[in-house]
Amino acid sequence: MQYLLMLYAAESEAAQRTPDEMQARIAAYGAYTRALDEAGVLVGRDRLQPVASATTVRVADGKTEVLHGPYADTREQLGGYYLIDVADLDVAISWATRCPGASHGSVEVRPVWKM
Repeated sequence: MQYLLMLYAAESEAAQRTPDEMQARIAAYGAYTRALDEAGVLVGRDRLQPVASATTVRVADGKTEVLHGPYADTREQLGGYYLIDVADLDVAISWATRCPGASHGSVEVRPVWKM
């Protein structure tokens, strides 16, 4: 079954990291990605541009509203994702627990509803 691991973190904290802290974080994500790939469960993954680059589209009463920037004002923003294919939710949670994002933000685990 496929699960989407959505990584949330406060973008504002990234600007406060030292170059060494940033390199350590990049290395941790690299190792995590390699582990997913070597286990044969990685389907897809990517980082997202900063939330300021987002465009939100809503249609109400037949009228389209386009908002530039994030619609929701939250402390943590969706910064990236991993799409994995594993046996069940317990295995997906196990992988989410190992994700570096779980230690400096949160990882939402959601089953993919195949259409």
